[in-house]
Amino acid sequence: MKVWFITGTSKGLGRAWAEAALARGDQVAATARDLSSLCGLVHEYGAQVAPIRLDVTDRAAVFAAVATARERFGRLDVVVNNAGYGLLGAVEEVSEAQARAQIETNLFGALWVTQAALPILRAQGSGHIIQVSSVGGVNAFPMLGLYHASKWALEGMSQALQGELAGTGVKVTLIEPGGYATEWKGSSMEQAEPIPAYDEIRAGRLARWRDAEFADPAASGAAILRIADAAEPPLRVFFGTHNLEMMRAEYERRLAGWEQWQDVAQLAVGR
Repeated sequence: MKVWFITGTSKGLGRAWAEAALARGDQVAATARDLSSLCGLVHEYGAQVAPIRLDVTDRAAVFAAVATARERFGRLDVVVNNAGYGLLGAVEEVSEAQARAQIETNLFGALWVTQAALPILRAQGSGHIIQVSSVGGVNAFPMLGLYHASKWALEGMSQALQGELAGTGVKVTLIEPGGYATEWKGSSMEQAEPIPAYDEIRAGRLARWRDAEFADPAASGAAILRIADAAEPPLRVFFGTHNLEMMRAEYERRLAGWEQWQDVAQLAVGR
């Protein structure tokens, strides 16, 4: 039996993963900004669930929530930083408030949870921090610049964290989901004030989402359990069938570009 701490469990992937863990008998500290969204979990699983109200942008509240979970269950085994949202808008369109809020939630929220959990996990000599990135954490698409900025930053922070935790028994994994039928591109997504110059690009992005097929979040339950149970989990893992093909092509383009301009790289150091 494992003890989980999962942010953003009101719906989507976080809810699916909480249900998968609970269904096999694990215990879950489930957090959400609206506690009423967790009533169904408590009704079905009772004492296996510790519902905790949490806004991950509130650092003090994050530390208190992690402490509450530890007090309730005695330890923490799997910490999942899932809370986050999307922001649709060209880089020029995004307001200062929107940009700061995106980074506060998607990056700093994960940072605060990680900082709060690490002393507990290191003292145990075990544990697993799972950061929910995105295929958008390793690639980037028009109209999602600030969302990508938040996830690329999470990727870099987490790779560094893995090195810092070497030998402690604490593992780090970045999950990079592709398209799932969540509210990420619906009610959970914020949109910047549009500038007409970007209308065509915006329409193209929305059309791609409209025409795409998105996976059922519940289908990812078995995958998250396999990652959580792995003796040597990966630093990075895609969730979705087309991500690897897309990223193989992306890295081929990157390598080709670097190689094409390698003479400039050498010129920059006087060679």
